[in-house]
Amino acid sequence: MENFNVDTLVIGGGIAGMQAALDLADQGFQTALVDHEPTIGGKMITLSKVFPTLDCCSCITTPKMSSVAHHPNIQLLTYCDLQSIQESDSGFRVAIVQKPRYVDAHKCTGCRKCEYECPILIPNPYDRGLGAYHAIRVPFSTAVPQTAVLDMDNCILCGKCEKVCPTQAVTFTQKPETFEVQTRTIVLASGFELTPLEAKKEYGGGLLHNVIDPLMMERFLAPTGPYGRVLRPGDGKEPTSIAYVQCAGSRDQSLGVEYCSRVCCMYAIKQAMLISGALPMAEITIYYMDIRTFGKGYEQFYQNAQAMGVEFIRGKVAAIHEDDQQNPVVKVELTEDGRVVERTHDLVVLSLGMVPSPGSAGILELPLGDDKFISVPAPNARPCHTTRPGIFVTGTAMGPMDIVDSIISASSAAAATSAYIRAHQNGQASPKPQEEAVYA
Repeated sequence: MENFNVDTLVIGGGIAGMQAALDLADQGFQTALVDHEPTIGGKMITLSKVFPTLDCCSCITTPKMSSVAHHPNIQLLTYCDLQSIQESDSGFRVAIVQKPRYVDAHKCTGCRKCEYECPILIPNPYDRGLGAYHAIRVPFSTAVPQTAVLDMDNCILCGKCEKVCPTQAVTFTQKPETFEVQTRTIVLASGFELTPLEAKKEYGGGLLHNVIDPLMMERFLAPTGPYGRVLRPGDGKEPTSIAYVQCAGSRDQSLGVEYCSRVCCMYAIKQAMLISGALPMAEITIYYMDIRTFGKGYEQFYQNAQAMGVEFIRGKVAAIHEDDQQNPVVKVELTEDGRVVERTHDLVVLSLGMVPSPGSAGILELPLGDDKFISVPAPNARPCHTTRPGIFVTGTAMGPMDIVDSIISASSAAAATSAYIRAHQNGQASPKPQEEAVYA
């Protein structure tokens, strides 16, 4: 990979990063989009449907992924890590490491013959470790780019993939390559992670067989999921009683996550409605402290779930353990009458919260807020501006938000970035970080 210059470097290939890159590229700015995964799409491509419309996530995300890959003003850099970022006279000089795919991306056609021939199966991270894929594979059927990647840590060097490849793209001697990108501006869209399933010891500490995280349920509900239907991961049985525990990773001082993650109520309600359709006889219970339906159509969505028979119980779940049949037993204090009861379910989903993805903030030397997300000095007047001129933040890198707000913030960051570039082209001085005037 050779060094090159761009107007903007977007860090992160999720829905926010893709939207920001497309908005800037459509304005004629040369844009590079970098992501550490072998494909773009982020968390959204792993989801089943969006709330409150229940539209297909893949139907929304895949066209954007394709638009990014085919846009003439976007240079796509997947399977790359940031090494360093230094200020220069014309902006920033960013050192990037291209991790070895052990496949020549220029020769690979995405035919997947190597994948079909590979004898090694390993847990699939896109299916939360429940599904399996081969040691060499295209990450998933709608991945962008459609380029295979080889997991050398699990490869036995049998050479079958190399022999079957029609373009001789497999190369076991590939090494990491470092190159530089000179950019005027940077847009940080590094996304989020879930609070760890094992963080809450009272809820089993991640050791209970049938207590799962919400992204695992998303994969069960997705048509491309590991099972094709909802099953208990502990024993493969079809659950007849499913419970959700709200605020299992947010609003909790013991976890250091005191804020509300905003999306947990809505994704639990969405999944409950989808499960009702997939398993009509299943009893679904949502244990909650407060239901927060803040967006357009969200309250009606909540009421629709109640009308469908989803049971909402106001209470604080104190602990979860399992019985001899690996059934989760939920101990809950009912806040309306003060009683403490235990209820047994087949499957429990912990509604985990959002925490910032690690890595990029440290390299960019950006200060963090009390919630550990990127600090924004003037959130009302300049919602995407960081403390460093020329560096902007968008999506869940700046705080918990849903998909709609992520897309809106991405377009806002693109507009701010565009204004910053044009101001410098016209020789105007850039505003200081503490100033709250919006770029003209």
